[in-house]
Amino acid sequence: MTETASEPAPGAPEEPEEKRETDPPEGGWGWVVMLASMWCNGSVFGIQNAFGILFVSLLKEFGSETDDDLRFKTAWVGSLSMGMIFFCSPIVSVFTDLLGCRITAVGGAAVACVGLLASSFVTSLGPMYFTYGIVFACGCSFAYQPSLVILGHYFKRRLGLVNGIVTAGSSVFTITLPYILTGLLKRVGLAYTLRFLSIFMFVLMLAGLTYKPLLPKPVSSSKSGSRCASLKRVFNVHIWRSLGYRIWAFGIPAALYGYYVPYVHLMKHVEERFGADTNKEVLLTCIGITSGVGRLIFGRVADYVPGVNKVFLQVSSFLVIGLMSMMIPLCHVFGGLIAVCLLMGLFDGCFICIMAPIAFELVGSQNVSQAIGFLLGMMSVPMTVGPPIAGFLRDRLGSYDVAFYLAGIPPIIGGAVLCLIPWVEAQRRRKEAQPAAEATEKMLESKNGAQVKVKPEEPESVI
Repeated sequence: MTETASEPAPGAPEEPEEKRETDPPEGGWGWVVMLASMWCNGSVFGIQNAFGILFVSLLKEFGSETDDDLRFKTAWVGSLSMGMIFFCSPIVSVFTDLLGCRITAVGGAAVACVGLLASSFVTSLGPMYFTYGIVFACGCSFAYQPSLVILGHYFKRRLGLVNGIVTAGSSVFTITLPYILTGLLKRVGLAYTLRFLSIFMFVLMLAGLTYKPLLPKPVSSSKSGSRCASLKRVFNVHIWRSLGYRIWAFGIPAALYGYYVPYVHLMKHVEERFGADTNKEVLLTCIGITSGVGRLIFGRVADYVPGVNKVFLQVSSFLVIGLMSMMIPLCHVFGGLIAVCLLMGLFDGCFICIMAPIAFELVGSQNVSQAIGFLLGMMSVPMTVGPPIAGFLRDRLGSYDVAFYLAGIPPIIGGAVLCLIPWVEAQRRRKEAQPAAEATEKMLESKNGAQVKVKPEEPESVI
């Protein structure tokens, strides 16, 4: 959501020169920063979304036919990785404030690179939980969040457009990486494929070096109460006073218990139902393409939806995603799965692109960063737990059917909970408007009474 600068009122004092100098340049070096941020978004979430390809390879590399919990254990690798990216978000926001975007991003990319390189030398699943699920993911989290914060240093009027381009990077990588990974796994194996992916993180380190900050850092006060003020600034409890935000912050995680299940298990499900030679990568490609299209379409649609009614777009996205998850076991023709993935990707883009606009509506522009950070942190738990549960069900029941059916239930329930937000916000506005209206009415009455009291009587005409 972008803010447009309003024209100064006639007679208003002009802004000081130093304030105008900090206005975003709306381009210039900012376009380089935008491309670097796009690479970050694409490489981080492209690798995460393509984990289904690595999942199949991990089963073959470390699996045993006598292990009854094989898929349950293997799914934890990808689930930990995705969950840690979101779990670290509140912590990353603190480091970004303290160290700046450049140092945080470069350091995070370096840690992610080390995590992938270490994963390539692992010979069992146990260490992979740490190297890939924690080290690599934490590095990605520290590299990702500054890539979004730095955009505000260079763009204001064009920030919406630039954010759309940057987030589309994950769609581009989600489309291309499955084919690249499949080819590499066949030719060089899992270890060298992970080493190849570490090159992406090395390039991400170089991209982080372009994050030259333009806005000044907030100056910390040396007064006696400054430490408490700093803690309040880091841990913003004001956002939790909004009932609408509390519903949103708990409703979205509730909807995400089944969200990441298709990304992890769909490839293996296709192998089991349609054969190992099936062109399963096309399904991730479909999700990636329509997710990018959905971000552009619904991002524009959200501009025309007033206030917190934008929540209904998220409700519709969760409803469709839940239904599509339940449709996966019912598709006995590969073309049916393609149609399901196209719809799932389209509304996945809808869910993602309107996160920030809804946060602006619920807590205001001053609190939006903390609001999104806390939400991402809470999202980590369901996104981590869902895929291993699906793998456990597959190991016990012999197929993924029940797992996909159950994965569709949380999005529908979470979407139903979010429907309360517009009603709650309307009630809050009415309560806030009532005292203001009464105060205005009393002020007008007192003003009119004063005018009547001081008005002198006109003398009767003598004519």
